[in-house]
Amino acid sequence: MKIKIFSKALMLVGLLILVSLLSASCNAQTYEDYAPIFYFEKDEKHYPADASNYIDNSELKTLLDSDIQYYDNINGITNDVKIVYYRTGSEEGSTFVQYWLFYEFNDGEHNQHEGDWEMVQVVIPSSGEKWVAYSQHYSGQKATWGQVEKEGNHIKVYVARGSHANYLRSFSGKLGIAGDIVGSNGKTLKPNDYELVELTSQDWIDFEGLWGKINSLDDFLTGSAGPQGPQYRTDMNGNLMWNGVSWGNALMQANDTLFTLEWFLYNFITILIVISFILLAIILFRIYLRHKKYGLGPRIVSMLYIDGLDLKSIGNILCIVAIIIAIIGLFNPWYVVSADVNVEGFVKTDTIEVLRLDGINGVQINMPTEKGPAPMGTVYFPFSFIILIGFVFMILATVGIHLSSKLGRKYLYRGIRLTVIIIVIIVAIMSIGMMAGSGNGNDISSLLNEISSNPMGGSYDFTVVQEEVTGNINLDWGIGLGAILILLSGIILIISGILEIIAKKTLFEPKIPIEKTKKSTKKSPEESQEAKTEETNPPNK
Repeated sequence: MKIKIFSKALMLVGLLILVSLLSASCNAQTYEDYAPIFYFEKDEKHYPADASNYIDNSELKTLLDSDIQYYDNINGITNDVKIVYYRTGSEEGSTFVQYWLFYEFNDGEHNQHEGDWEMVQVVIPSSGEKWVAYSQHYSGQKATWGQVEKEGNHIKVYVARGSHANYLRSFSGKLGIAGDIVGSNGKTLKPNDYELVELTSQDWIDFEGLWGKINSLDDFLTGSAGPQGPQYRTDMNGNLMWNGVSWGNALMQANDTLFTLEWFLYNFITILIVISFILLAIILFRIYLRHKKYGLGPRIVSMLYIDGLDLKSIGNILCIVAIIIAIIGLFNPWYVVSADVNVEGFVKTDTIEVLRLDGINGVQINMPTEKGPAPMGTVYFPFSFIILIGFVFMILATVGIHLSSKLGRKYLYRGIRLTVIIIVIIVAIMSIGMMAGSGNGNDISSLLNEISSNPMGGSYDFTVVQEEVTGNINLDWGIGLGAILILLSGIILIISGILEIIAKKTLFEPKIPIEKTKKSTKKSPEESQEAKTEETNPPNK
């Protein structure tokens, strides 16, 4: 009897060991099978590193007048060790595998700080399709399994230069104020190129402080403070990244239409250059044909026919003035939202441009801080390049034109296009109220509604009361000098075009007069009569 009991107990222990081994094997297969492939941009300087080595080269300090602890890297950094930390877990009936990466320095476009923790994860539901979530700055993006680029089950991750935000495509990063630079033209780390290390077994996993130097609480606002570690890192909404499924579910869903838009923005300059060269070739070919048939005239560029103060001369003078005004407009702000901050602890300045739109740098966003304005992001769009290319094409298109009316139409079309740019910007500003909603006492919503209701200019005051800090912020917004100059340039071009059309002048005599050419194609009355006779009485064959 005792032997039977002992035999059953031994079998039970054996089964438990077998289940444990199978579970460990399954776990190993899970994190190894989905291990990501990381693609870096060609100018990236920092790669996934050993967090323990970072601690060995740092001092643990405490921020003055606070209980915030942080590691201050005082002995430099090393990038010779490629480590990716993995962790498996379960939540809401799903299994997830997280891959955490530690970078010794964050060298982003708009913020720099010591230490950087980033993460990507694969979620495997008990039923249904797998999905992924990638961390990006203070948020991230989730995607279905079908939206992810893969080699087998190995997900592809495109890492932004400096900021190390993780993206689903090599052309992503252009949408949003971060202005990340992403690419697959640099180093690639495949699973065989890095070491997978279990995360939860690390002796530093419970450290609640910051993995990087912090100079003041203001550094949290500007993104200049080191991050917390994996177990305590949260997104902008306070969701713990450690809770893989709930954190991932709260992220924005990837959209195939947005992928197309991102591809277009990423390749916009290339597309614009290609189209410009095609149009340039067409214009030059037309100039060649015009030269062979009629000549280009003594002054070649028809806007240079300025002879006194007749209508066509005034029209050409106005066109040249319009071009100069537009170029000046490119270097001045098109739209500005400025703030006058009177809050305890903030450096008092005249005004801070919290948002600025111009033709050179696109949209620039600044944050008022204790030390003054700090850049937070840029959304670049090459307005200046488009406008300048447009003027070059307009000038080339006027080469060899001998009629002022035809010249005037080209001025007219260019003027309309310039005014449309400013009108589109104003309409876009008017539309932001739809995103803000009705407000309901929220200062941000009320502000956006106020701006959209008065896009040409206005002001808004609100009071700040937060943790014993009170103050007042006055915001002013309106059309900038640059937009006024661009709009003025467009109006002047329209006027110059109308004057040229009204003038109806021949700027120079072509080699073969147009009237003579048209007459030579007409048949004489005798020839027309003979042709009619042949049609009614065809010759016998």
